[in-house]
Amino acid sequence: MNRIYLALDTPDLDAAKAIATKVRHHVGGLKLGLEFFAAHGQAGVHAMQALGLPIFLDLKLHDIPNTVAKAIQALATLEPAILTVHASGGRAMLEDAKAAAPKGTKVIAVTMLTSLDASDLAATGVSGSAHDQVVRLTELACAAGVDGIVCSGAEVAAAKAIWPKGFFVVPGVRLPDGVIGDQKRVVTPREAMDAGASILVVGRPITKADDPDAAARAISATL
Repeated sequence: MNRIYLALDTPDLDAAKAIATKVRHHVGGLKLGLEFFAAHGQAGVHAMQALGLPIFLDLKLHDIPNTVAKAIQALATLEPAILTVHASGGRAMLEDAKAAAPKGTKVIAVTMLTSLDASDLAATGVSGSAHDQVVRLTELACAAGVDGIVCSGAEVAAAKAIWPKGFFVVPGVRLPDGVIGDQKRVVTPREAMDAGASILVVGRPITKADDPDAAARAISATL
């Protein structure tokens, strides 16, 4: 199984299809985020599904339990392989999200965005380190019965220790000589896998490469 999911966070459907077509033999799935979904909706997801790869629908839903459940029911015909909600939405929201999801869809709880660090947490009134917050939300997600979490590579080992059978999605990975961009807590693909990641979400290191297919193959080779 190829554990690399390509992040296609773009409103340009043709560009997303072109890149996905180039790399489809060297990635395990496609992650479609909020920017893509806002531009193209369910029709855009169907267009990407035509390439034959699993779809990770990364909408990070966060609302009252009933609203999140109804939103997931409205997405059910897409049958995404993976769907994200925010762990900070609370246990009832997580439970309702999982109950509303199609049978084959993994509901994954986002713990803490990789663009945030401890100072960002403090600004929102959350005390302690990023690690502490991820641990708290991992325990909550596990108790709520969802399938796994999204966390940075820096916290995945601790999360796996708490939840040995969890499904761990690690975004923000960069090659050793790569540009970090707006991410603050990043690791290499190999480091993330060794720490317990189930899948890796990779965007710019592939999509911004001169040869996206070669970049995807190079990352796969490190695993």
